[in-house]
Amino acid sequence: MKVSVKWLKEYVNISLPPTDLSNRLTMAGIEVKGQQIIGGNWENVVVGQIIDIKPHPNADRLTLPTIDVGKEQHTVVCGAPNLKIGDKIAFAYVGAQLIDGHTGEVGRLKPAKIRGVVSAGMVCSEKELGISDMHEGIMVLPADAPVGTPLTDYLGDTVLDLEVTPNRPDCLSTIGIAREIAVLTGEGLRLPEVKYREGASATQEQVAVEIADSDLCPRYDASIVNGVKIAESPKWLQQRLLACGIRPINNVVDVTNYVMLEYGQPLHSFDYDRIVGKKITVRRAVDGEVIDTLDGVARALSRNMLVIADEKRAVAVAGVMGGANSEVTAATTAILLEAANFNPASIHYTARQLQLPSEASMRFERGIRSELALPALKRATQLLAELAGGEVSRGLIDVYPGKEEPKPIRLSADRVKGLLGLEMGLEQIISLLASLGFECLADSSGSEVRVTAPYWRSDIRQPVDLIEEIARINGYDRIPEVMLSQPVPRHNPEPILGLKQKVRLSLIGSGFQEIITYSLTSLQLMTWLSPEPHPLDPVPVRIANPMTAEQEYLRANLRPHALMAVSTNRRHEDEALRLFELGRVYWPRDNDLPEEPEILCAVMCGSRLKKSWQGGGESPDFYDAKGIVEGLFNQLGVVVSFEDGHDESLRSGKQAAIIVSGDKLGVIGELHPKVAAAFEINEVVYLFELNLSKLLNHVAARRVFQPIPRFPPTVRDIALVVDASVIHQRVVDIIKSFDLVSQVSLFDAYAGEQIPPGKKSLAYRITFQSPTHTLTELLVNKIQDKIVDRLSRELGATLRT
Repeated sequence: MKVSVKWLKEYVNISLPPTDLSNRLTMAGIEVKGQQIIGGNWENVVVGQIIDIKPHPNADRLTLPTIDVGKEQHTVVCGAPNLKIGDKIAFAYVGAQLIDGHTGEVGRLKPAKIRGVVSAGMVCSEKELGISDMHEGIMVLPADAPVGTPLTDYLGDTVLDLEVTPNRPDCLSTIGIAREIAVLTGEGLRLPEVKYREGASATQEQVAVEIADSDLCPRYDASIVNGVKIAESPKWLQQRLLACGIRPINNVVDVTNYVMLEYGQPLHSFDYDRIVGKKITVRRAVDGEVIDTLDGVARALSRNMLVIADEKRAVAVAGVMGGANSEVTAATTAILLEAANFNPASIHYTARQLQLPSEASMRFERGIRSELALPALKRATQLLAELAGGEVSRGLIDVYPGKEEPKPIRLSADRVKGLLGLEMGLEQIISLLASLGFECLADSSGSEVRVTAPYWRSDIRQPVDLIEEIARINGYDRIPEVMLSQPVPRHNPEPILGLKQKVRLSLIGSGFQEIITYSLTSLQLMTWLSPEPHPLDPVPVRIANPMTAEQEYLRANLRPHALMAVSTNRRHEDEALRLFELGRVYWPRDNDLPEEPEILCAVMCGSRLKKSWQGGGESPDFYDAKGIVEGLFNQLGVVVSFEDGHDESLRSGKQAAIIVSGDKLGVIGELHPKVAAAFEINEVVYLFELNLSKLLNHVAARRVFQPIPRFPPTVRDIALVVDASVIHQRVVDIIKSFDLVSQVSLFDAYAGEQIPPGKKSLAYRITFQSPTHTLTELLVNKIQDKIVDRLSRELGATLRT
């Protein structure tokens, strides 16, 4: 919200410089995020008065006005059509910094000869001074503007840009900010005196008001002003609106905007003569009901929206925007002024559904008090009578079905000390709260005070709210600094977070990029993971109020969105693609909340390496993915093995289960072609998935240091002939079961000539090493013989010769 310091000074004396004032407000919880200086560049611009106007000798559309600036007079060339003798204007001397009215560029004013006449100065428009975009004529100042006064002193201002928190709608008003400044500086608050003369005709005899849905409208107030004249607002009012970022329209609309900025209460003006039946009904809209709003758009409404209606149709969307069918026009002579209070949730819903956010809806959404409507209505009625003429009808309409008596809040000095650590007496607490407008009544015991919030404060509901007021007004910097009475509790790290970070860094080091997808998904995406359609078992957890069919269920695994990410990215690039996600999935349990394990899902496709003149366009294979998994487990210090896998989403014969200490932790393999086709992926994709929650049980909290062996290793190569059905891992497990075997690696696999049908040859390099002594050849031979004997007995293996 923007607020004018010059306007604030009408309600409270301000001697602080704008920067100091901004700091005081910010430290009190009302953040000033910026300042705008109006007139900061108006050097060499003064208030002048037109005392003579002569025609230009060489141009029909130009004139030669003579300007009195107090001690001297200047005659300049001017093309504005609204020059008038006696008018007060803004006169710029040579050297003044102005905005070019045609190009918008900033420049210094120089003397010029225009059609043979020298002009050393300028009569300025609002655009040339940066006040507004108006450039059709010169800016005419009020008649009381003192001639010769620097324009900065007369019109200059500082506008504070405030970041008001959602719980302080009272600070969305000039008076609300003035109240805060008055308390912070110890100055008195001056509120505008509201009084106006009423006519003989009664308001209740001219219009009736009915609230059909009091849950959405607890209060509706109205007044009527007859015989008004629609015209331009006075300059002082326009300038205040412009300073606060609101465009002036006419005197009636400007008054409602002015009072909204002044009191924080939105108002609306209706053309009284266009209200059918002279009755206002506040009701829910009918589903499909259409209203043409003031922006010229026909909007379809729903029953969840509130409207202001006459006897035939809706004439406004309550709290959001008025209707064109009751709009104030140049022909309007009678005004019905509305000041009401609406349900915040209803206004929030309506404004978002209709995409009509506004200054009014912003205030209603934050929950302004119902008691604010009547004072604001009286102030608007007063200004309307002053600025638009006419006669105010006698009395006001005040329909208030939602009236509630304020409930006092009990507060003690001990409670204040307990939360803030401040030693404050009850009298000091009462004095501070009373300065904010709270009504305080100490009980007979003198230990507690009963506090009632003022009518403009909607955020005070419990004792801690009052204590917050004490803290911010007394000063957060005055809260004493004391040592903790007990040591800071020891930090207990969450092991799963550390594991996820290690996994994340490992995969990033392998060229993967992390993705984050929604936890909500659809049944269709999950069924695409099966090559052959079948009902999901178990059925995923469905949320009670899904926003869309695409976000109806909690995800049971991370695969669908990972594959959707592959499909989406493939539309934009064809290079290597490596993606992973770390997140929770949700597995349903009978009569209980779902299980939520942490899962890793990674996918890779495209070229193995980035293409270059050296090649690199080959596609990755199963062993590329397997190597990445092995590298991950190696960094985690966990021994991993692989077994035949049977995951229906992966291709048979090109997949494996990931095993740690006999516990299946995940799968790895090539995506099934039918699954890939369902996700519109036209290439080979490799996927691996790990249950990190189960993996956590196998990851050591600390890696144990292993010294480099002092004694040399002995390396032997053996080639075995085994049945084609024997898997490599079984051979490795048997070899590694012998104590002095430190490493086993497969360096050749062969099937073909010289190998019997149904057989294959596997060649292994075995490293023998002891941590305590050098191995003799005799000992190594004995161990190797035992290895071959066991392989022969258990797997039918023979040495290849």
